[in-house]
Amino acid sequence: MMATLLYAANGAAQTAAAAGPGATTADPMAQLVSGILPIVLIMVVFYFLIIGPQKKEQKKHAEMLKAIKEGDKVVTSGGIVGIVSGFSEKDDIVSITVAGSTKLNVMRSYVANKIERPAENTLSEPAKK
Repeated sequence: MMATLLYAANGAAQTAAAAGPGATTADPMAQLVSGILPIVLIMVVFYFLIIGPQKKEQKKHAEMLKAIKEGDKVVTSGGIVGIVSGFSEKDDIVSITVAGSTKLNVMRSYVANKIERPAENTLSEPAKK
């Protein structure tokens, strides 16, 4: 009885070794899908977490750059705050007035943000406590 069990175990081991390492009896299409599926899922996650929001921000920034007009208060990517005083060379260069009469010429793409001016207080008298 013991010899029969050992013989059967030895035969199963030889069959598995003949099939090769990593060989399974599963469908090759299922193996392909199970190999590619994690990569596709990672790409989808990257798109929704990184690429999609970045494209949305770029589109918003491009719209802001197109909407800049004279008199707007802006901040450059270098941190300079000034007021737009004009445009030149097919609107690619923005003239910014800083510190009185000092003018800087900056490429439009280097304008980082437009500062929205706070609404003026319409009350003629300060609020009483």
